[in-house]
Amino acid sequence: MAVDGRDAAYEKRRRLANELRVLRDLSGISGRALAQRIGISQSKVSRIEAGSAQPSVTEVVAWARAVGASDEVERMLADLVEATRGGVETWQAALEGRPHVQDEVGRREEEALRTRIFQSAVVPGLLQTPAYAKRVFSMFKIYTPQTSVPAAVAARLDRQLVLHEDGRQFEFLIGEGALRWRPGSPSEAIAQLDRVAVLSTLDNVSIGLVPFSRADTPFSHGFSIYDDGGDDKNALVLVENDHGWQTLRSANDVTVYEIRWSTLRKAAIFGDEARAFLGALCAEFRSNGD
Repeated sequence: MAVDGRDAAYEKRRRLANELRVLRDLSGISGRALAQRIGISQSKVSRIEAGSAQPSVTEVVAWARAVGASDEVERMLADLVEATRGGVETWQAALEGRPHVQDEVGRREEEALRTRIFQSAVVPGLLQTPAYAKRVFSMFKIYTPQTSVPAAVAARLDRQLVLHEDGRQFEFLIGEGALRWRPGSPSEAIAQLDRVAVLSTLDNVSIGLVPFSRADTPFSHGFSIYDDGGDDKNALVLVENDHGWQTLRSANDVTVYEIRWSTLRKAAIFGDEARAFLGALCAEFRSNGD
């Protein structure tokens, strides 16, 4: 409900602007110096603090780190940005002045004890080989300058270290279409499938494959569910699409994707059966050649 013509999103935008201005003032950093540190113009810093410009999550995280804010404050500010945007952020806005958004995605993975990822079109980033990741980034020429591809690949590989941290659980569901998509040569595709097979043997990693023959539900867009591994009321869903990503936090929205995940998982194959499926795909790629 609006109050005096001002809705909840407006109030959150005002709160965000005030929090950012106070943090900068307390740090003693000038607006010009802060702008240089986080890669935006001084005028945009002023407009953000006045509430007339909407910062991206990436800019707010950089702002918090530049002024020495705590991790807790950083997360609070990022949550405020998502709330003021209605949960939607375009790739163009997220990438403004930055070579990639891997740090932003990595932040979510670091905060969650359980990460569940479904992809129907591409192998998930946490499972990608360097060659495959390079091919993927090179295809997004509108948003990723080709000079930024090496940095984006390196950051994606750094993200993958989280797979080996104790106390974290990762679950992946991958549609057959994503496994068959070959952005590079057959040898690169085979190396990518081999990596998926190897990572599926980790104790804290579960990888399910959804073959076309077993899919009893239409494949849709990719999504990720982040939570603490239990009955977490603070779980969130990240939905990816062509123009950007949407962050969903309401219990009703999260439940939609929990049900979607459960349906896809029932159709998936795991363990030795999944690795045999990957082996058959590799053999097919070898026989077909270039």
